[in-house]
Amino acid sequence: MKDSLKLFNSLGTKKETFISNEKGKVSMYVCGPTVYDLLHVGNFRGPIFFNFLRNWLEYLGYKVNYIYNYTDIDDKIINKSKLENKTTKEISEKYIKEFEKDYKSLKINLPSFSPKCTEHIDDIISFIEELIDKRFAYTSKGSVFFSIEKHKDYGKLSRKNTEDLLAGHRVKVNDDKKNPLDFVLWKPSSEDDPGWDSPWGIGRPGWHIECSAMSKKLLGSKIDIHGGGVDLLFPHHENEIAQSESRSSTNFANFWVHNNLINFDNQKMSKSLGNIIKGRDFINDYNSEIFKFLILSVHYRSILNFNKKLINQTIINLIKIYSALSLAENLSNSKIEVKESKEYKNEFESYSKKASGFINNDLNTPGFFSVVFDMVRKFNLEAVNKKPSGELKYFSICLLDFFNMYGGFLGLFQEPKKDFILDLNLLILKNKNIDVADIEDAIEKRDNARIKKDYTLSDKIRDKLNTEGIDLKDNPDGTTGWSVRV
Repeated sequence: MKDSLKLFNSLGTKKETFISNEKGKVSMYVCGPTVYDLLHVGNFRGPIFFNFLRNWLEYLGYKVNYIYNYTDIDDKIINKSKLENKTTKEISEKYIKEFEKDYKSLKINLPSFSPKCTEHIDDIISFIEELIDKRFAYTSKGSVFFSIEKHKDYGKLSRKNTEDLLAGHRVKVNDDKKNPLDFVLWKPSSEDDPGWDSPWGIGRPGWHIECSAMSKKLLGSKIDIHGGGVDLLFPHHENEIAQSESRSSTNFANFWVHNNLINFDNQKMSKSLGNIIKGRDFINDYNSEIFKFLILSVHYRSILNFNKKLINQTIINLIKIYSALSLAENLSNSKIEVKESKEYKNEFESYSKKASGFINNDLNTPGFFSVVFDMVRKFNLEAVNKKPSGELKYFSICLLDFFNMYGGFLGLFQEPKKDFILDLNLLILKNKNIDVADIEDAIEKRDNARIKKDYTLSDKIRDKLNTEGIDLKDNPDGTTGWSVRV
């Protein structure tokens, strides 16, 4: 294995060296969406981050079995089905397809497998039966509840204790429960709600049990990594631990990895505030590269605050990176014979070491990007101040190789360079309410003025464009290029 990876483990609230249960293999289960609507930007932070973690683990030499589930039966799905006069299956299948469209547009690797709750009802029933047999669960009026008093370690993940929870009145009183904190494993279905036959009557699973059952079925009783959003830590993941460890009498997951939330202008996104941004809308308005870079530029355990300023800065950063890559591509494709440079070779070995060091330190992407920008600055200085040479061509090739490799892990920097720079410039123009046609018209008028040697008019047009943030470049072949100042 390459340098060891340290991950922050929510279970112990500290960074720990990652060691898998089975040498060379990693089992990873990540809680996926409840599929009743298009997903907002916050729902995509997990898929983007855990794709990166999975890719990095594979780079370190592991074979990763990455499970990302769909909750396709839930009160929200049932309510949506009644509202639209459709079956719950029609609703869930529709939004699974929509999510997968969005996932594809992100241009990241698919999970190893994405199970659906409704396809594992038998596994869920068997799991519940084992809990009842071991007296960790009990039946009551067609429902089955988990008895948290029977699981002595309840609260070890969230560091909550039952006395505080009871004192805080954070749960509804339910006469069917022995303890107000007991949670449902199986619930009866009303006549017009979907349900499945079970030893306890027609009903459906509770939310928490589905992940425990699917994880056990697909990955075994003990897994390496369980992931999800920090909002799932309690009660969902806490309850998963209680169920799974009560059934198996062994630790459920070695590492609990949680990505933080996304806010908008320092406020939690919610329907009541009307500030929810659908992931699809953002990608259509901007693009998937901006979306991924924006998310990965902030450490996964930190809150990401979506706002216009951050979006604009992301566009600027991507223009800087892709401009350097475009220049490097031109130099690497030149007819100059490449000549290895010991100086450049040593520099890139240093860059790679620093980059890997940051990633191995709990997937520190802000640190990684600091290396990226150091490299870009260095390359730009060399390319501007030195004539094209074999050594500079070698530098260009090294730069492209670096971005191809690390960009592959992140799902970034794989776009056609010149075309993408143009797309980014067009986005800036759109934000400035400037039409490309107006720029080209102004350049044509300036070219005509220069032909007529009307340099006063030519300079006036250039100055006007300059004040609008448009820089012109007079090329040796007589053409005029332009770029948006960032």
